[in-house]
Amino acid sequence: MYIATAAAAASEYMKFTDLGIGPVALDLGIFELRWYSLGYLFGILLGYWWLTKLIRKPGSPMSREHADDMILYATLGIILGGRIGYILFYQPGMLATPLEIFKLWEGGMSLHGGTLGTIFAIWLLARRYNLSFLRVCDYIACCVPFGLFLVRLANFANSELWGRVTDVKWGMIFPNGGDLPRHPSQLYEAGAEGLLMAAILWPLFFKTDARYKPGFLFGMAALIYGAARFMIEFVREPDAHLQHVVEQTGLSMGQWLTVPMLLIGLFLVLTAKGRRQRVEPVAGAGSVA
Repeated sequence: MYIATAAAAASEYMKFTDLGIGPVALDLGIFELRWYSLGYLFGILLGYWWLTKLIRKPGSPMSREHADDMILYATLGIILGGRIGYILFYQPGMLATPLEIFKLWEGGMSLHGGTLGTIFAIWLLARRYNLSFLRVCDYIACCVPFGLFLVRLANFANSELWGRVTDVKWGMIFPNGGDLPRHPSQLYEAGAEGLLMAAILWPLFFKTDARYKPGFLFGMAALIYGAARFMIEFVREPDAHLQHVVEQTGLSMGQWLTVPMLLIGLFLVLTAKGRRQRVEPVAGAGSVA
């Protein structure tokens, strides 16, 4: 019913092309700077800047030198994990054309894969310097909203990952999404995965003793992202080549990949109190935990 309604009134909806934006932020002729690349770049830089603020608080699990190393580890984890995850979860056919794997500027990153890559990078750093893995994860989790917010805005600028057909007033007609208005699901995700996560995690970090409970903030981030992604997937258009997953199971690939994240996040939050310990700082003032 609503598809028919949307089709009848399609001319009343905003067209993405009227916004005057596209995937390229700056075109120098011989070089194109894309919003997608800028989203990742500034997400990492802002995350690093925020991490240097967080570790100044009492009881930090790492020093400034560790934070400096973390930006390299995290960058590699995000890029390699995101790309490998995208290929394995969404586009295994790319393995038949290896050169396509390296075309990162064309998009194609999995946030689930990037998360796994970042966690592995944190584990390597913690193991190398004998740091608390879960407490480092807690601090990094508080930096994640920058990247999630900016990359989702880049998805919007790319006119990709749009939502299902809708008749809501803020529906939008995307150039590669047909003639019907669709949910701007990229903006929903930017708000929920980025802004909402920051609005919850940051007060928990600064106003409560959450940072002294190893795994609590990390678990909260997993729950917030997992719940937001799971719910928004109901209005996000599934990838065409993965439509069969929805038809066979009732859930999209993104939702199935989110289930383990929700379970792990719930476990970490519920068990965090039992892991609370007096924390002697690596840097900064004495601990009060």
